[in-house]
Amino acid sequence: MPATTSPAADAHDVLHVVGARENNLRDVSVHLPKRRVTAFTGVSGSGKSSLVFDTIAAESQRQINETYSTFVQGFMPTLARPDVDVLGGLTTAIIVDQERLGADPRSTVGTATDALAMLRILFSRLGKPHIGPARAFSFNVASMSGGGAVTVEKAGRTTKEVRTFSVVGGMCPRCEGRGSVTDFDLTALYDDTKSLREGALTIPGYSMDGWYGRIFLGCGFFDPDKPIAKFTKRELDALLHKESTKIKIDGINVNYEGLIPRIRKSFLSKDREAMQPHIRRFVDRAITFAVCPECHGTRLNEAARSSKIGGISIADAAAMQISDLAEWMHGVRDSSVQPLLDGLRSTLDSFVQIGLGYLSLDRPSGSLSGGEAQRTKMIRHLGSSLTDVTYVFDEPSIGLHPHDIERMNELLLQLRDKGNTVLLVEHKPEMIGIADHVVDLGPGAGVDGGEIVFEGTVEQLRSADTRTGRHLHDKVSLKDAVRPADGALEVRGASLHNLQDVDVDIPLGVLCVVTGVAGSGKSSLIHGSVARRDGVVTVDQTAIRGSRRSNPATYTGMLEPIRKAFAKANGVKPVLFSANSDGACPNCNGAGVIYTDLAMMAGVVTTCDVCEGKRFQPEVLEHTFGGKGISEVLGMQVSEAEAFFANGDGRVPAAHKILRRLVDVGLGYITVGQPLTTLSGGERQRLKLAAQMGEKAEIYVLDEPTVGLHLADVEQLLGLLDRLVDAGKSVIVIEHHQAVMAHADWIIDLGPGAGHDGGRVVFEGTPSDLVAAKSTLTGTHLAAYIG
Repeated sequence: MPATTSPAADAHDVLHVVGARENNLRDVSVHLPKRRVTAFTGVSGSGKSSLVFDTIAAESQRQINETYSTFVQGFMPTLARPDVDVLGGLTTAIIVDQERLGADPRSTVGTATDALAMLRILFSRLGKPHIGPARAFSFNVASMSGGGAVTVEKAGRTTKEVRTFSVVGGMCPRCEGRGSVTDFDLTALYDDTKSLREGALTIPGYSMDGWYGRIFLGCGFFDPDKPIAKFTKRELDALLHKESTKIKIDGINVNYEGLIPRIRKSFLSKDREAMQPHIRRFVDRAITFAVCPECHGTRLNEAARSSKIGGISIADAAAMQISDLAEWMHGVRDSSVQPLLDGLRSTLDSFVQIGLGYLSLDRPSGSLSGGEAQRTKMIRHLGSSLTDVTYVFDEPSIGLHPHDIERMNELLLQLRDKGNTVLLVEHKPEMIGIADHVVDLGPGAGVDGGEIVFEGTVEQLRSADTRTGRHLHDKVSLKDAVRPADGALEVRGASLHNLQDVDVDIPLGVLCVVTGVAGSGKSSLIHGSVARRDGVVTVDQTAIRGSRRSNPATYTGMLEPIRKAFAKANGVKPVLFSANSDGACPNCNGAGVIYTDLAMMAGVVTTCDVCEGKRFQPEVLEHTFGGKGISEVLGMQVSEAEAFFANGDGRVPAAHKILRRLVDVGLGYITVGQPLTTLSGGERQRLKLAAQMGEKAEIYVLDEPTVGLHLADVEQLLGLLDRLVDAGKSVIVIEHHQAVMAHADWIIDLGPGAGHDGGRVVFEGTPSDLVAAKSTLTGTHLAAYIG
């Protein structure tokens, strides 16, 4: 009998990557098993994201996009082919990353997951009394009506007809669907003892030297040389409240608008979390947000709130904790809407299954942490019946207490067992432990990384001589002695979100760690009661927004003293040393490269042949400082630049101080002029930390500073926190990492559970007391971690 041969299709069980050179990767070749969990490890900046996201996932998405017609591709983002020789065995990639959900104030957990859209349809069908279609329950649709004559052309004849229309929406007319109304503190907008010409306005960006100044000084609605305190009622109303009016200034048609409507449009159209720090400080100082007195924060008008199912309105349902809402939904029965009920129940059950049952559908999506946002995106994939899909996760352990990580591991294994490939970029040993295959990148970060230093099983990694292998079985020891507090920050009656009238004294002059399971109320306590106080600097998880022209030098403000030093040494203007201003190469406008847009095809990027990628005009490059040109300085590694600006001919104390902080947070390997778009998530977080540390403050609040950090880098972070405390600062850290807990002088543990099962302080004391008591989930996991 002839030997049986297996079908050729069965041979495609491996995903091949040959010769990957994206970002810092050095001709990387790797073969990954399909339908398995593969973990990618290595220090921050070693090339994990470049291999997984920028090479494998990017090429998968690019090839899927090419299956659409060129017409459809014209409306889609164009993706260039990654710099790789061969990619074989690819399957459809679904990316679940750490990007925050929309920061629009109208975006909620319910709108981001479509759960609220399904709930609106349900109430439009079953709600009593019936008030209209699904949009009648939407806080984004305003009710309106109107009518008039319209001209219609039919069969070559023109006739006039009277038409009327009406739209039934659910938006609260008072707060316009935002749930809160704003009140302005006028003393924070201007100094009424001064005139406008003397600089009375204290709003960021409203200088009398700029375009706003020309409009306010030349509008003619008030006397710009008269102190605001002496304005008539009419003049003050024009300054503060006048609606948009066309005027002419210096022969140019412009729009004049009062301060308050202008601030509403420019500042308040964004969620607070998405504002720049100086804008956020102004908004916190000048504007108070009160719950809307008409809709009581529900965002909905009276008609939408009046329609109920079993005594529950849509506002009540959206405000419920999702675990409670899921339970209520299982009691709603009507065969006429059965498919809708099944879909809604499935979505709500997924929330509970993934550990987000403590949220509510009306929670603003901008207020979710990075970890919560990532798990919210996972929800639509949990019930999917698709198989042979590649799921790509970017540190799914972010924001998870050790107790919650066990549940996340189960979900990842479920996805694998359905026949999918799971690629995991991760640092936590608890999550790396579930992998069937591990790829370790390194040996270092940036130019010192980009190579595969290990490939094999988790057990083989434990005995491998790599930085990850050496730290994988790290155990920490508790401090022999903790620092004594030199005061306390009192918090009384904290009740934001799920906090239950919490009273707590946060010790000052020490390293205080606030911990607890996800959803226990840690962020609500610290961001709600501590972060906005005077003298407090907060380094949170919000992403750094930066274009390809932004780099560490511009983001931290380091470039300003460097430009001035170059200008002084050469007797020219500082703007010459800006690639975004007078000194820019005219051919590429200071970008260093030429971008050619090819519509639906991937754009072409070529190095500028005039400046050869140096971004500056030739005459600017001739000017030197300490023997180096501006382009050479931007090409230096941070550690090299820190030594260069420290002393000698290149001494610039202001720049050296910032570079020292960048080295302290472990970013010595990145280059001074490296585009922010090429930095990994962990690198951006640490860049933000280094920038914020420059602000004068007595109390530092850090929200999960270990995000994106390798086990080896955590030690360096702890050294930095110690230096801050030893310099007389108070450091408050919201954290899940056991190494940070063990290093604390004081721990405040919230819980015991999440949502309405949390919101209470379940432990206050030293780490050794927490371990000895083992009375909380945190205490139990910390005791296991220290062995």
